[in-house]
Amino acid sequence: MNRLEHARTSALPPRLESPGGGRAAFALAAVVGAVAAGAWLYAFHPAEHRWHPICLFHAVTGLHCPGCGGTRAMHHLLHGDLAAAFRCNALLVLAIPATAMALVWRTATASRRPRCNGRVGLWLPWALLAVATVFGVLRNLPAFAWLSP
Repeated sequence: MNRLEHARTSALPPRLESPGGGRAAFALAAVVGAVAAGAWLYAFHPAEHRWHPICLFHAVTGLHCPGCGGTRAMHHLLHGDLAAAFRCNALLVLAIPATAMALVWRTATASRRPRCNGRVGLWLPWALLAVATVFGVLRNLPAFAWLSP
């Protein structure tokens, strides 16, 4: 077997591209799920009903994690009470518009952006983890008690 024949037989098969319907179906399912969860959360206040999830970290340690108060904050946001939502979980309230702006920017620049090599944006998850960790530590300190739910 010569080099050309070997190259033809060992080449990877062509990549099969899925039709665009997979993304649309996923987006539709995500929207339907978010609307259903929002309607449930709007109707039932988390502090008054026991079927909402509890924070296992808080139950075990007595400390507030970065997500503590997030369900109550979303309930207050759905009812239009921004101040109460901020008192429950300031990080969540600030993260929602930041996430929305990032999604709009990403969507607007998706067609103009060159393909990344996989290294671009690796700092973002670490930065988010650092912000959540600092927030979680601060909200458990007496000087920053106003951050606790």
